[in-house]
Amino acid sequence: MKYYELNFTISPCSQDAQDVLSALAGEAGCETFEETTTGLKAYIQQQLFDEDALKLVLDSFPFENTSISYSIQEAEDKDWNEQWEQEGFEPIIVGEGRLIIHDGRHLPQDQSLNFHNSSLPTEIEIDAHLAFGTGTHETTRMICSLLLDMPLKGKRVLDCGCGTGILGICALKLGADSVVGYDIDEWSADNTRHNAVINQVDNNMTALCGDATVLDGFSTEFNLVMANINRNILLNDMERFRSVMTSGASLILSGFYKEDCALLESKAQSLGLSLQATRTDGEWACLLFTCS
Repeated sequence: MKYYELNFTISPCSQDAQDVLSALAGEAGCETFEETTTGLKAYIQQQLFDEDALKLVLDSFPFENTSISYSIQEAEDKDWNEQWEQEGFEPIIVGEGRLIIHDGRHLPQDQSLNFHNSSLPTEIEIDAHLAFGTGTHETTRMICSLLLDMPLKGKRVLDCGCGTGILGICALKLGADSVVGYDIDEWSADNTRHNAVINQVDNNMTALCGDATVLDGFSTEFNLVMANINRNILLNDMERFRSVMTSGASLILSGFYKEDCALLESKAQSLGLSLQATRTDGEWACLLFTCS
């Protein structure tokens, strides 16, 4: 995946200004941020970069007498997750112990969580390579928590922006009949297939490479659609999500901040979707809708 590196200079620079700038740049598609002595460094996928959208959000910067300039260059083409992948992650417990996510190397120390005991919670092993979604992020955990309380047996599920495949794998292990996932990153689609094999659900999971246009003309309709993506992409793609949902289907959205909820709710309502639940974790939010 190719990235641009954006170097922002804030004058005068302050922690508050850096925090606001990172939120605004996130709305324009930036994914990763590093604070610098003069401002902020951000990274964005080249194929998602829209400079007009970036300038628009910067024009709304709320601090008076503060100027922001930036430069753009191609980011070094390397495995940004290499060190993280080598170190792995500590086990993640979701839903008061009903779901355990681990990397196959770090297992829970609590002896009551012995994976060889069939009466124990659902277990998911994730081997993440250049893909988002291990359960360490608040948005992933909130969606998994919702899935634990949903009747998934026999359901057809769509995972939009599948990353590691964790959400689709979770749905299958909780009883879903089949999952189709897609991601614009070929590495992510490959990683989804890899993790499906590890979790022995590969016969019921399909991973496609592409954006929401892969849904155009799709013959399958889904009982559940999940999307853990940034706000602007959700707003742009929600109509396509709706077009492949059966009557009574559910839509779970996350990947955005609490202050974005009203905008997403309004868009969903215009498509005939009704809000059923809202969850928050820190500054992040998750919304559950159903359609008639």
